[in-house]
Amino acid sequence: MKPLRFFIPIVMALIAVLCFAPTAWAFCGFYVSKADTKLYNKASQVVIARDGDRTVLTMANDFQGEVKDFAIVVPVPTVLQKEQVHVAEPKIIERLDAFSAPRLVEYFDSDPCAQLYEYDKPQAAPAPASRNEAGGTRGRADSLGVTVEARFNVGEYDIVILSAKESGGLETWLNRNGYKIPKGAKELLKPYVRSSMKFFVAKVNLDKFEKSGYQLLRPLQISYKSPKFMLPIRLGMINAASEQDVIVYILSPKGQAETTNYRTVKIPSNTNIPLFVKDEFGEFYKSMFQTSYNKEDRKVAFLEYAWDMSSCDPCSAEPLSQEELKQAGVFWLDGDSANGVPAPRSFRPPVYSSSVFISRLHIRYTRNKFPEDPMFQDTSNRESFQGRYILQHPFLGEVKCPAGREYKQSLPKRFEQEAQTLAKLTNWNIQDIRRKMKLTVGEITTSWWQSFFSWLGL
Repeated sequence: MKPLRFFIPIVMALIAVLCFAPTAWAFCGFYVSKADTKLYNKASQVVIARDGDRTVLTMANDFQGEVKDFAIVVPVPTVLQKEQVHVAEPKIIERLDAFSAPRLVEYFDSDPCAQLYEYDKPQAAPAPASRNEAGGTRGRADSLGVTVEARFNVGEYDIVILSAKESGGLETWLNRNGYKIPKGAKELLKPYVRSSMKFFVAKVNLDKFEKSGYQLLRPLQISYKSPKFMLPIRLGMINAASEQDVIVYILSPKGQAETTNYRTVKIPSNTNIPLFVKDEFGEFYKSMFQTSYNKEDRKVAFLEYAWDMSSCDPCSAEPLSQEELKQAGVFWLDGDSANGVPAPRSFRPPVYSSSVFISRLHIRYTRNKFPEDPMFQDTSNRESFQGRYILQHPFLGEVKCPAGREYKQSLPKRFEQEAQTLAKLTNWNIQDIRRKMKLTVGEITTSWWQSFFSWLGL
């Protein structure tokens, strides 16, 4: 990181210019780090592109184990045909994760004795404003009440679409046909059977997987029409020994998405925290999320990001291109329909990425606190929001003016406020925080640092 020091004056000059623009650069700041899904050992990721009653659902694959043991069962509202199922590239979900991840930014105080202009004054950052393939004929296992509605192969996956009269028969059918379904699936399958949903079932075709050259299983992408805007997560609780995380990226032409059967809460954001967190941002965010999760009684969906896809501020990754958005399932950019069949050009005029609004929802769930699948709705609210945490570097130069002396006298109170904020957000011990703040300054021995720690009794 040392070479960056030579560029700081240039970067800060650029930031000052950009921050002068009144609304387009509402956040500003120098991007430092992000809290992406790599923080979590097991975090499922799902992309939902939805417009009207059309949905394209992309499911990232976090399966760990022998590929031959892989099986996935997803309740779907209708019988899917081969043209409605695709495999996607993992890179697309990685791009969405990087673009929308909570982020750490830096600000640098200017010389308090320099002539101040309104746009230079240190301020708290504002809150942002069908047909089947051969062998796929419809068949019934009469004794179990299970019907094979469709059977086909897509990429490295063998897929069947099932309907069932009762969950016990479905569980038995899956086990008899070589799907490694965990014990206890019957009870969690029951609500879906009762509501007449179909079941998208996939396992790996080992020959095709070996020939594909891929080392990991690729995401599966399905498209369908349904008035239901929901995500079936309860089956993921079958073998859950602890809390489960799912990150949901919702892409909409309208605005922010929210859950309707649980509260949607914005993650704590726009707070100043001590400088040492720069080297511990991942641990900070995990602790802060867990603290917020407990505070909300562990039954909410957290909004971590909401923004128009055409821009970002500060950017933790470049916005997705139109081609990447299409790969992520966005079907309204040039009039494509959700089932993969091109619509007439007159159906909808071409639009651009500014018509794609991304909401990142982080749901941590358990069987007792999240008894229902989350239901969603998209809204017309296009207010920008992001999980954003601020490092405010003090001015370390010599000051010889009354304003400078007043500035130095204000610093101990500011640092103590940062320490208190961090303790409240994370439940970290306040004395440990203060000690780390002292270590952070290291070789800096200016009088105001000494007075600050003397004031704290350290």
